[in-house]
Amino acid sequence: MSRRHIVLVGLPGSGKSTIGPLVAEALGLPFVDVDAVLTRRMGMPVDRIIAESGEARFREFEREAFAERLAEGPEVIAPGGGWAAQPGNLEGARARCVFVWLKVSPAVAIGRAESGAVRPLLAGGEGLARMSALLAERESFYKQADTTVANDGGDPAVAAAEIVGWIRRGGFA
Repeated sequence: MSRRHIVLVGLPGSGKSTIGPLVAEALGLPFVDVDAVLTRRMGMPVDRIIAESGEARFREFEREAFAERLAEGPEVIAPGGGWAAQPGNLEGARARCVFVWLKVSPAVAIGRAESGAVRPLLAGGEGLARMSALLAERESFYKQADTTVANDGGDPAVAAAEIVGWIRRGGFA
């Protein structure tokens, strides 16, 4: 295999943190959740980092943590849902990464996001409307991924197997 990272992009609740470890295990690669890296580094959850530092500063922290991962051997990386939509992030990482868009409907994403971790960018508004707005803002960036995997289904192993199959057929080259 080459030395390219596999980066999962998509809305909050698209399954990046669930599917990523399955893909990593199948391919014998480490899995890195960028939000978890920042949580450990900053000693507080992402929602608090954003509340205390602001979204712009959080995006800087996120960009720095992602850049550090690029210096390592190949990994499966799950950045936050908004990472791909930040100017220059996809372009700057393209030489070292392949991108997989985990595509979900806003309704499925909000259902998963509401049952999981606190999602600071979904706070303060009706969930489905806010998730739909996030998709509208970010979809053009997500569409720049090298492949798209539909993940509205209930079994993350199915989506992981699709990604692993794509990689083994040459998507990793």
